[in-house]
Amino acid sequence: MQRSASRPPLRFSTQTLLLQLGVVLLVVLLSAVVHAWLTYDRIGREAENQALTLARTVASDPSVRAEVLAISQQAGTPPPGELAAGPLMAAAEAARTRTGALFVVITDETGLRLAHPDPARLGEKVSTDPSEALAGGEVTTRNTGTLGPSAGAKVPVYAPGTVTVVGEVSVGYSMETVGQSVQRDIGPVAVTAAGALLAGVLASFLLRRRLQRLTLGLEPEEISTLVHDQVAVLQGVDDGVIGVSADGRISVFNAAAQRLLGQPDLAGTLWADAPVPGQLKALTLPDADEADAIELVAGGRVLVASARKALHRREDLGWVVMLRDRTELQQLTRQLDAVGTMSTALRAQRHEFANQLHTIAGFMSIGQHQQAREYLARLAATGPLKFPVDQAELLQDPYLQAFVGAKGVEADERGVTLRIGPETLVRGQVTEPQDVTTVLGNLIDNAVNAAVAGTSTDRWVELEVLDEPGDDGGTLHIVVADSGDGLGSGTDPEAVFAEGFTTAAGAAVPARAGGQGLGLALARQLARRRGGDVKVLEPGSVGGPGAVFMASLPRTTARINDLAGEDNDA
Repeated sequence: MQRSASRPPLRFSTQTLLLQLGVVLLVVLLSAVVHAWLTYDRIGREAENQALTLARTVASDPSVRAEVLAISQQAGTPPPGELAAGPLMAAAEAARTRTGALFVVITDETGLRLAHPDPARLGEKVSTDPSEALAGGEVTTRNTGTLGPSAGAKVPVYAPGTVTVVGEVSVGYSMETVGQSVQRDIGPVAVTAAGALLAGVLASFLLRRRLQRLTLGLEPEEISTLVHDQVAVLQGVDDGVIGVSADGRISVFNAAAQRLLGQPDLAGTLWADAPVPGQLKALTLPDADEADAIELVAGGRVLVASARKALHRREDLGWVVMLRDRTELQQLTRQLDAVGTMSTALRAQRHEFANQLHTIAGFMSIGQHQQAREYLARLAATGPLKFPVDQAELLQDPYLQAFVGAKGVEADERGVTLRIGPETLVRGQVTEPQDVTTVLGNLIDNAVNAAVAGTSTDRWVELEVLDEPGDDGGTLHIVVADSGDGLGSGTDPEAVFAEGFTTAAGAAVPARAGGQGLGLALARQLARRRGGDVKVLEPGSVGGPGAVFMASLPRTTARINDLAGEDNDA
């Protein structure tokens, strides 16, 4: 049996046309749906506003206010039969009949129905929450009650001549009526969608013809091959490549060409006006010989340039100019040495200036102006300073003493005692003060906030710091505990490190909010970037003690002897 020939694949242009038609159809459908929804929402809002107006009118009626007040002053609620024959029922039904509303309900100050379209429900609790209206507020709602889905409003009823709320009026219009109004508007929407779809189909056909011209009739496989070849030429070699199209514009100006000629990307610029040496332009003149290769000096480099004609079948695509650098390796070596030397110098300056500035800031913040002046005079390590911090002498590093002391002053002003734990021992000197300040400062600030917001009368924050020597720099281990109420029951310890996380509720002071909810996230990211981490050891409990956080910061300290050796080598 002879096998039937397989169906040939669709051409790329045909696939593109079908894709465009699908996209146009999807966009038109989505636009129609969105338009219908917006119309539905608009009509619903109009129904809410109409319900609000009617509710205000009924609630402001003097007879309604007087009757609701009279019922509210009674010991109990009148029986349904009496309510059904009463003036409130008559007023509500008259307003409902006159305006075509689904319901007009009047309640007392407890939410019991005094007027309702269904007399059997009089004296019962309303099915929707009336608390906001009974509190003196006006609210528009969309919900489903005993009479079905509705868009409505609730307003308070005030006692005559007073601002005392004695009940509320609830008015609603059926959402089914709103849906019928939307159906009347569907016709213009459908016509608009059909017109948009027709215009999209026409534009797709025109775009297909344009695409065929732009791709020179090539199929995707051929275009892919050309792209691969171009990437291999432009990115796989260190030579500069400049492509000049047949209309005289630069179509390709790769990164190597930009570097060799010291120019930005000139793609799209007229070749005749391009700021490149004239010798390169001469290579592309009509009478130029493609076999010619010239040497030229550009930007302190000795370049070898050549040009070749670019042809596709019989179509002239322009020129390709190639640039080769004879001094590139030597230049790159000098640049690498310069970058390495500058990086080392800047890093040393940054560490030195940061240590000095942070220490001076700590002295000034605690009022030790004389010691700050002495430090500026000799630019050397100072002895232990006197801060409102218990056992501050355990921090042998002057920078840590000044920084923690400044935090101690801030904590003391807020009624919190900052103390150093007995396990603290720092024998090295901080070499990365900016990173240490970010992590340690965030942890202490969060702990102080937690202590202030906690229910314990004894407000304290305890800090323990240990440095672990290492071959490539010591690791600083930090543990911070407080007397607050912890992270809160049910809180995932990992969730506190999410950006924007806060445990604040209402007007309460946040326990672990991290300022604007970014402190802990920033501290963890910084620590992990150095190969360390910040995590929760204990979530804490209400009444204290609070949460316990631990941070590890590798390569942030160095032994004093190592620093002295570096100074001697310098």
